[in-house]
Amino acid sequence: MLQQVNGHSSGSDAHGGESLREDLQEFLGGEAPLHQLDDLTKVNPVTLETVLRCLQARYTADTFYTNAGCTLVALNPFKPIPQLYSPELMQEYHAAPQPQKLKPHIFTVGEQTYRSVKSLIEPVNQSVVVSGESGAGKTWTSRCLMKFYAVVAASPTSWENHKIAERIEQRILNSNPVMEAFGNACTLRNNNSSRFGKFIQLQLNRQLMGSSLLVPRAQQMTGAAVQTYLLEKTRVACQASSERNFHIFYQICKGASADERLQWHLPEGAAFSWLPNPERTLEEDCFEVTREAMLLLGIDAPTQNNIFQALAGLLHLGNTRFADSEDEAQPCPLMDGAECSVRTSASLLRLPEDPLLETLRIRTIRAGRRQQVFRKPCSRAECDTRRDCLAKLVYARLFDWLVSVINSSICADPDSWTTFIGLLDVYGFESFPTNSLEQLCINYANEKLQQHFVAHYLRAQQEEYTAEGLEWSTVSYQDNQTCLDLIEGSPISICSLINEECRLNRPSSAAQLQTRIESSLAGSPCLGHSKLSREPSFIVVHYAGSVRYHTAGLVEKNKDPIPPELTRLLQQSQDPLLKVLFPADPEEKSQEEPSGQSRAPVLTVVSKFKASLEQLLQVLHSTTPHYIRCIKPNSQGRAQMFHQEEVLSQLEACGLVETIHISAAGFPIRVSHRNFLERYELLRRLCPGAAASPHGPPPDEGRSAPWPLADLAAVSRLRRFLWQPPERHWAAKGGQSPQNGLHTPSRPRCKPSSRTSSTLCQPWLGHQLRPRRPQCTVAGPRCS
Repeated sequence: MLQQVNGHSSGSDAHGGESLREDLQEFLGGEAPLHQLDDLTKVNPVTLETVLRCLQARYTADTFYTNAGCTLVALNPFKPIPQLYSPELMQEYHAAPQPQKLKPHIFTVGEQTYRSVKSLIEPVNQSVVVSGESGAGKTWTSRCLMKFYAVVAASPTSWENHKIAERIEQRILNSNPVMEAFGNACTLRNNNSSRFGKFIQLQLNRQLMGSSLLVPRAQQMTGAAVQTYLLEKTRVACQASSERNFHIFYQICKGASADERLQWHLPEGAAFSWLPNPERTLEEDCFEVTREAMLLLGIDAPTQNNIFQALAGLLHLGNTRFADSEDEAQPCPLMDGAECSVRTSASLLRLPEDPLLETLRIRTIRAGRRQQVFRKPCSRAECDTRRDCLAKLVYARLFDWLVSVINSSICADPDSWTTFIGLLDVYGFESFPTNSLEQLCINYANEKLQQHFVAHYLRAQQEEYTAEGLEWSTVSYQDNQTCLDLIEGSPISICSLINEECRLNRPSSAAQLQTRIESSLAGSPCLGHSKLSREPSFIVVHYAGSVRYHTAGLVEKNKDPIPPELTRLLQQSQDPLLKVLFPADPEEKSQEEPSGQSRAPVLTVVSKFKASLEQLLQVLHSTTPHYIRCIKPNSQGRAQMFHQEEVLSQLEACGLVETIHISAAGFPIRVSHRNFLERYELLRRLCPGAAASPHGPPPDEGRSAPWPLADLAAVSRLRRFLWQPPERHWAAKGGQSPQNGLHTPSRPRCKPSSRTSSTLCQPWLGHQLRPRRPQCTVAGPRCS
């Protein structure tokens, strides 16, 4: 018998005894204590207040996971709880005959998705959507799920396969610290905030474990693929007050050896303008973890050295400051001390110093029919912009290269896998004192995911019940389609107006953009404005709250212009890494700045992000989704602190109460008629006098077809297999049917369905089951 871990007890006897005592206590004493209600559908009545009280009681009792119908609510404990994610607990959930009978946990969702993809009947790709505000614990949840899949999906059939599986699993897990080091940063709301979105496709094969068709198929993880979305590259050169740059910059400054500091020009105590708040020490500042993970992913020590040297070069580039030029015809002079920064940056990036300085201060213009070249000195603001653009360009290319290296290391051959589990971890909903294009895209992505949940569950579920002719009272819910129409709708929306500003051959004005948005979209109830704001801005009423977006610089960020001189400069680098990131193609046509009417359509940041988001949603629509709602108990990130107002706003935003209402009133298990027949049709032939099924072979001369005596042993095995609930099939380690607690019912009695002429038997099920039309009306341990 396993020990109890953080409220998770194992062993059938102990679990059964606890359940009996809890049921008796609830029956004799009325309502069970709130902290014992592990499913919010049991709360009575279901209101925001009662749900809030239940979550607070469970949080106070150090119980952080609660079921809410089809959704798992995960409260961020803001403290380490190793025993809650131990390998022993993973195996307990994996080996449990019915994991949903254990305490709620992310491992329940993980096991449910894993068993769904290894189903013997029509395995369907699965996806887990982890959502929540920034700092709610999405990254940690995704990390734990990946560890769970790496543990349970390791069922190799030979020693050679075992070594391959072990290597793949380790590489998948090692991709986490690398992507977090280069893609996460400390923000006002979260010390380890993902500044990019990612969809991880865990690839599984489908191997037969034996020669008999009755022996299950094992799902072994053979690889993975990572798709990223909208890296916040502006953070390299611009950080908000009290925030930090990406973790990797602090790691190299704090973790480099004495020789590496000398090589990378990072002396102790050096100050860098792009490295704010260096005195803060976070758990994520561990340089050795990142280096070891990179090494295990196939990035050798010399390549790592090139990467860190380039990052140090960007830090020195940030210390390059320009002064205003007294003569507009002359380039802007460097401020005191900046000459050393330029020289050091050029040395680390292995770029020629004079061309680097010239590219930052002088703009090249081609005009006229003959494409005459004009050289125009840049203003101080333009010099700063070009310097920042150079840094963002290098970092973005480096990040994309790292993702490609990770994928080449962990991605399996397309012929070697058949199904996948998708794990979506996107940036949470954000609202800061100053919000720009990055926050608009982030919150737009959250709106799309919320709409996916609304369409897939809140709306589709109720429409299906109505189509089935069931007695159903429609549950009202907040539909965010109006907000999406405001952001992305046709023909006019916020995105279309911002893109149009990018196409117009004129300078963009922040005040003019605000006026266009407010006048063109004045009829939308999700658009607001405040006369008290001194800066041009507009307000969008999102499902999770209102956010003010400043229009200053928004159009330029959407254009994301890259002067061709910068690209040509980086192609001259002698650094091996930069040569890979910026290959020189002699056959490539010169990408000079077009002028006048020949200007080509601009592929904007919003357009690219919208296209990638649509592709992601197409993938999600092709899978069976599962939802984990991460809730942040407080904004300070402190343990044992539960702020009711903050949690209440999150519950209202995600429509949790409506989800609970629908889950409590609906049918928790729905099986298609075809799958129902395929699973249980053979049992009909074991029932004497059973009627014929239109979907199966007809019996001979009006009598049921007898089963050959030679196959009685196979029939017995088949019967034991089919009479288990679907979620219990082959849950034990190694794909063997579990023996402990196996339910072996007596011979069932059958009758034809009231809706069809089929004769269907239903084995024991833990929940009420109702197949989709045409249906069999069964609702108990046996057919009545």
